[in-house]
Parts: sequence; C-alpha cells; structure tokens
Amino acid sequence: LSRVSFFLQVTTILTWGEGKPFITDTNTLYSGDRNEAISHLILATQHGFGHSVIDAPLVIADGIRGNTSVKVRIDKQIFKEVNIGAELYHADNIISVAHFKGHELTGFGGTLKNLGMGGASRQGKLSQHSNISPRVERRLCKGCGDCIVICPQQAISLIDGKSKIDKEKCIGCAECINICTQEAIKIQWNETTTNFQKKMVEHVCGVLKGKEGRALFINFLMNISPACDCYGHADAPIVPNIGILSSTDPVAIDQASVDLVNQETGIKNSALKSNLKKGDDKFRCLYPEVDWEIQLNYAERLGLGSMEYKFVQI
Repeated sequence: LSRVSFFLQVTTILTWGEGKPFITDTNTLYSGDRNEAISHLILATQHGFGHSVIDAPLVIADGIRGNTSVKVRIDKQIFKEVNIGAELYHADNIISVAHFKGHELTGFGGTLKNLGMGGASRQGKLSQHSNISPRVERRLCKGCGDCIVICPQQAISLIDGKSKIDKEKCIGCAECINICTQEAIKIQWNETTTNFQKKMVEHVCGVLKGKEGRALFINFLMNISPACDCYGHADAPIVPNIGILSSTDPVAIDQASVDLVNQETGIKNSALKSNLKKGDDKFRCLYPEVDWEIQLNYAERLGLGSMEYKFVQI
C-alpha cells in the first residue's frame, strides 16, 4: 500500500484535450526500487500503472539514472536556477495528483511537495535536502572507482584504496550516489526544515514555469497517513477520509486541505497522541518542531497562488 500511495503522490498526468497524455514520475534521491528508471518502471507496472491498464504511457521524467534534467531559470531568494526532470519540463500542460498526508520535514505533504520534490531531478532533490557534498562511508567503500569515472567535476579520488570527495570541487549532481553499488556514498541530510520548505517551493516555480494557466492540481484526502509515503509501511490514518479536492491554485488547494484535516476529529490509537478535537492542529501534534505554514506563506509570496479560497462542492 505504501508504495502504491507514494507513486500516486508523485504521479503527474500531462496534456489534456486533444493532446497525448502520459504519466510521469522522477527517480528518488535515496536508494531503492525507484532510484533508477528500469526498476522504477517495473515497480509501477506491478502496481497497476501499465499502459494496458491506464491507456497512457509511463515516462520517467529525469531519465534512466535521474540525471536527465533541465536547468530552469527562476531567480529566487535561494536558487537562481533549479534542476527539473526534462520530460516534465518539456510537457505542455500538467495535472498534479497528490496523496495528502503528514510529513516529517514539511509538516504535511500535498500539491506543493508533489511538484517541488516530485518534479525535481536527482540533483534538484539533493540541493533541497542538503547544502554540503555527499560523504563516503569508508567501511562500505570497495575502491571500485565507478564514482570516480562518473563524476563530471573530477571531485572524487582514491586515497588508501577508498573514495574521497573533494567538497570544494563537488557541484552536488548526485551522480555518485546512484552509481555506488555498495551504498557507501551517503547524503548528508543537514538542511533545516525552514530552508527545505523554501527550496521545495522554489522548485515548484521551476516546474510550473511556462505552464501558467495550463496546470490543474488534485489532492486526495484519503487514508491520510501521519508520515511520508516513502516509508516501507502504511501507518493508520490520523483522521477519517474527507474526499478529493481540485484547483488551479497550488497554494489554495494545500491550505484548504490542511484546514479540512484540522476540522476533523482525530482518530484515536493513531499517531496522534493529542490535538484530537475538531479545530486542533493535527500536523503540529505530529511534528511540533515543523512550521508547516512556511511553505504556504513562501509560495504565496513568490506569486504561486493565494491562501484564500472558496469551496465549490460537486
């Protein structure tokens, strides 16, 4: 269930009307079945995302190894350019389909996270999570040299039979992370939750650039789990199922989703240990050190949308 939910979260359907739709995802930064396109496609097919089932092809937006990307100029506070999956960038229109849930870095994960993290290439993902170069865990390194060959900056060398990354030369492309079969090259998850949210939102600007007026966003407020769908298990929902929201405003839909969740009575014996009453902030209970409003305020400030909304029930 967790893998199915996660794939739904990052799945994006592109082009509509008389266009040619396809479903896309980008490879993950961490190791696993979705960190390169071959295993990624096999996993997707196993979970029902085959062409014969959904009548649309599945395309991994950042290529076989997660390095097929486009640098999109955004000129924002943190980034001047962001790395976006190439096929996502080249699409004419976008429909984002996100599973709304709690998240340990952003408080909640919805449309903004689906676009900003789900649309970024591996280099874009690394730049959001970390502001320093990866490190080599020497005990795992076999000294094979694969990372040296693939590094575009010649930032890696063998010292005493083990790889070492020169942080001055490293540009954070994350090529070495994926190529290492021993998983000896580790991401340094050192970014603060505040900066992470801002970086994520700036990548949303890159994903949506050129698609103004040609984007639709859908949040599934079903099985609202307390944490990211990338975990290997699916925890109990924190509130009852609410429904499905759609909007042309990525900020409004996430604000409305948060409000709807918080208006529900929390489910006992779930990850919620307090804030169970209607109106209580469920996400502050789950992650008291995370200010989830940062992503919404920053996205509104960058002109991505508005936190004001009006419900139209269908």
